[in-house]
Amino acid sequence: MAAATIAVASDHAGFDLKEVLKRDLEAAGHDVLDLGTNSNSSVDYPDFGQAMAEAIASGKASRGVLVCGSGIGISIAANRNPKVRAALAHDVVSARLSREHNDANVVAFGQRLIDVETAREALKVFLSTPFEGGRHAARVAKLSKEM
Repeated sequence: MAAATIAVASDHAGFDLKEVLKRDLEAAGHDVLDLGTNSNSSVDYPDFGQAMAEAIASGKASRGVLVCGSGIGISIAANRNPKVRAALAHDVVSARLSREHNDANVVAFGQRLIDVETAREALKVFLSTPFEGGRHAARVAKLSKEM
């Protein structure tokens, strides 16, 4: 993937991993839109999932990276917007499949569940893997419809 604006966001439980991934993105030449949080002080993950959803839906960012303790809550919050397809990734395979089969535009990690090096590699794969389209395209289109 060519250099693009990538949004990053986390709650307090994902702050440290967000900062590592943010530096990696900047080193790779991406413009990074940091939506917070900016410390390990306790905050509410839905606020940051919503900020990510707004950044993706408005076009301020083409892709996003979310981190909380488990990755679950913050991805649920972001996925409330029909323009967001946030996928929780635990490894390189889940990151790759989220792009190939689901055209995910946001990847979520759980800082308490994934080691830093695995998250770094999974993010590289997420950003470099194209959507396969084909039989997956109609399914992905259904994900963007209001239910």
